[in-house]
Amino acid sequence: MLRISEIKLPLDYTEEDLKLKAAKFMKVQTSDITSLKVFRRSVDSRKKQDVHFVFTIDVEVNADEQRILKRSDKKKVQPSVFYHYVPVENKRSSDFRPVVVGFGPAGMFCALTLAEAGLRPIVLERGHDADTRTKDVQNFWQNRSLNTSSNIQFGEGGAGTFSDGKLTTGIKDPRQNKIMTDFVRFGAPEAILYTNYPHIGTDNLVEVVKNIRKEIIRLGGDVRFGCTLTDLIIANKYIHGVTYREESGATVDLETDCVVLALGHSARDTVTMLYNKGIQMMQKPFSVGARIEHPREFIDRAQYGEAAGHPNLGAANYKMACHPPHGRGMYTFCMCPGGTVVNAASEEGGIVVNGMSEYARDAENSNSALLVGIEPEHFPNEHPLSGFDLQRQMEQKAFELGGKDYSAPAQLVGDFLADRKSTKMGAVRPSCPTGVSPSDIREVLPKSVTDIMAEALLMMDKKLNGFAMPEAVLTFPETRSSSPVRFLRDDYFECSMGGDPLGGTYPCGEGAGYAGGIVSAGVDGIRVAEAILTDEHAY
Repeated sequence: MLRISEIKLPLDYTEEDLKLKAAKFMKVQTSDITSLKVFRRSVDSRKKQDVHFVFTIDVEVNADEQRILKRSDKKKVQPSVFYHYVPVENKRSSDFRPVVVGFGPAGMFCALTLAEAGLRPIVLERGHDADTRTKDVQNFWQNRSLNTSSNIQFGEGGAGTFSDGKLTTGIKDPRQNKIMTDFVRFGAPEAILYTNYPHIGTDNLVEVVKNIRKEIIRLGGDVRFGCTLTDLIIANKYIHGVTYREESGATVDLETDCVVLALGHSARDTVTMLYNKGIQMMQKPFSVGARIEHPREFIDRAQYGEAAGHPNLGAANYKMACHPPHGRGMYTFCMCPGGTVVNAASEEGGIVVNGMSEYARDAENSNSALLVGIEPEHFPNEHPLSGFDLQRQMEQKAFELGGKDYSAPAQLVGDFLADRKSTKMGAVRPSCPTGVSPSDIREVLPKSVTDIMAEALLMMDKKLNGFAMPEAVLTFPETRSSSPVRFLRDDYFECSMGGDPLGGTYPCGEGAGYAGGIVSAGVDGIRVAEAILTDEHAY
């Protein structure tokens, strides 16, 4: 099979057009091509008068591949290279079933990998199953009744279930291909395998995570919802079991010699319990900011020009970063084309915002996080968990400004740049389902952050003309883009307690400080599962 790259085609291309181009690149007849599959498709919109697709494809030919390679452009025609995940050999000798705490991407793929190896894992998830969780979230948005155990942050699929389902990642680990193919296997659109900015959409993710859960159970695993970890049972620096609280209030002790802590970035109470237990942690940088909303049609036109609205393009994406000369940088994060800003609170008396979109991305607005990094030296103190305190300060202040009814504070970009409080919204209608309260972001975020945001917004406006339009809406705060804590773990993925490994205990994913999104969290879950299967230790 041969891989052909840099095939440029118009937006109205057909599969026959793709085959003709491929034949031309290889200098063969189209009849020689026996199969063709898209490996990668991206949009080139650098010239607004010529927006087009760029393809990389894999083809099978009824011809001598070596002869084709010799006479073709070596930069554009090469042998196809594929990655196939090869499970590690199961060397685990214990009869105890592994316990996975948390059923976000890290816990989900860790449990799936363990189940596929025959280990029958037990998953403890404090939130509800996806269907019940959806009702919990809708009840919060409509009635302001927050379930602190089942919400945007907690429940089946983790925080990613109510997001854009974005699958872009900066990591190079080949395991990410297993993540993508598994998502398709369990119901995600096949387009995620080849589009440049793959996303599943929250509507599809709900079904996908349910299917993954069903597969874990089919393989002998067990997924228990409404179960919150409350203690580790430890003896001689080795895990001997866990204690968890059921939704009824009953306490259960579960014997095991293997615990995966895939807690997510918002399980502050559980992390505090583990710290008090002696699990070693350290401060980690994190980012804070706001969600910026523009009309989707404006972003589409800014990115695609006259091609905006073409059915093969969909809603436009953007990704920007800039570094003002006198401060840290600001960057866009988790951009949601045709999406909504959502109230993602998980603690009473606090406001957190995030972005969400369905697969169609056809909502009125497009939004993205505008984030500025905060280093540990700016935390309130040197305590390993003081990043939580800083997050809470901002979230609780936002709750007060919003009127203490879970309305999210918001400010027009024009008012923010003029350093004045907003008193009303403008032409861009905020999409936050709990509503917004006109406010001033400077009363919530640190001055060092808002100073950078003001300067960086104008710089981004030069990259995407109109980005700093006065009517655009800033809804805030976004404080949960990543965890402010990192668990110490060794080369065998086990955590530390009193300077020594705590045998059989594996911090994992975004909440442990080792991932930053759906794909990287899933990859870390697989890596931890492999460590468990390999059954190697530092002692």
